[in-house]
Amino acid sequence: MSHRLHLGVFFTGVGPQLIWTDPAFSSHTHIDTFIATAKTLERGLFDAFFLGEGLRVRENRGRVHDLDVAGRPDAITQLAALAAETSRIGLVATQNTTYNFPADLARRLAGLDAISGGRAGWNIVTTDNAWTGENFRNGGWLPHDRRYARAGAFVEVAKALWQGHPVDRHDDLIDVTAAPTVPARPVLFQAGDSPGGRDLAARHADVVFSANTDYHKAIAYAADLRRRLAGHGRSPDSLRILPGAAVVLGDTPAEAAEKARWIQREQVTGPRALAFLEQYWGKDLSGYDPDGPLPDIEPTEGELDPSRGTISIEHRTGKAERIAGWRRLAAERDLSIRDLVIEVTPQHSTFVGTPSQIADEWSRYVRDRAADGFNILPQLLPGTIEDIVDKLIPELQSRGVYRTEYEGTTLREHLDLPG
Repeated sequence: MSHRLHLGVFFTGVGPQLIWTDPAFSSHTHIDTFIATAKTLERGLFDAFFLGEGLRVRENRGRVHDLDVAGRPDAITQLAALAAETSRIGLVATQNTTYNFPADLARRLAGLDAISGGRAGWNIVTTDNAWTGENFRNGGWLPHDRRYARAGAFVEVAKALWQGHPVDRHDDLIDVTAAPTVPARPVLFQAGDSPGGRDLAARHADVVFSANTDYHKAIAYAADLRRRLAGHGRSPDSLRILPGAAVVLGDTPAEAAEKARWIQREQVTGPRALAFLEQYWGKDLSGYDPDGPLPDIEPTEGELDPSRGTISIEHRTGKAERIAGWRRLAAERDLSIRDLVIEVTPQHSTFVGTPSQIADEWSRYVRDRAADGFNILPQLLPGTIEDIVDKLIPELQSRGVYRTEYEGTTLREHLDLPG
């Protein structure tokens, strides 16, 4: 296997990652934005275009969280439209194994693979969120520690159907009798980082969308995953590791650093900072100055309202202790509400520098097998994508770590995966 860097773009559509206030920002809900983005990525010889998934509109204290895009079209439907407008780039749909049905989803993904000429991918995700489950009359039917067990069983059913095998399975995770319809072989992506997620990836995934972007963490993660691959009888080269990352480019290091500071402030606006704290206080904080001190009122009793839909399981309890810690931190460092939220909100790993600097850094990742590439999380559209394609890609090509043309037509070929 050649040490070539692979790139995708993860188009989430919600959250503070994308800076909607920028006057040059393209409309998120219009199909023209998706088409233009995909075509620019194809011009940059990217492997794949990812779409996120949202099974319920996010809320803040029981109301639609209108500081983010309120809803997204179905990913497979959107990608089917892009299949007609592109010819090479892979089209990856994030689809949930907890609240879909195996035979139905397998058929829809096979349809996307067929009409795109083998360019479909499935980003396999799970959830134990009862708030999401209410949209499916299931609530929290699946215990947290069982969600990956169902995902594994779900993928086994889908694979069997794609390979032309009838399925008759009835247990506590899957209840299905189905005949195969459309043969397919979508590329399987997996994004979980827990032990269960890593094991699911080692058993089934072709690509891992990792959160381990820091070099040393990436090295450790890759070594662990390759050990798990061996345990399932798979070779180290049967899986591609693509950590999620943001990129900020500048003509000089100082310019890039200043741009990165601006992006961080724009991603956490005053209203967003207040809305973030409202989750924890359980009260309307709109009367507080986001550039002033933390709220001087006590939070409501009880743990977090799950209606924002993004609270990780380890943060769903212990809010009183967390708020007390934030107050100490704000007092020690004289932080405003907005400053504190920037400080305590998990940030996407970001590569900041000139195109030459980042090309050198990424070449090191690939050379040392820390990662096989990156899944880019853009902050500005179309600006972030155009900068990468026009400025960073040529630097990577000059170092011999990035393709100069597509050598195949399918996503599996782009990723140089075993046939």
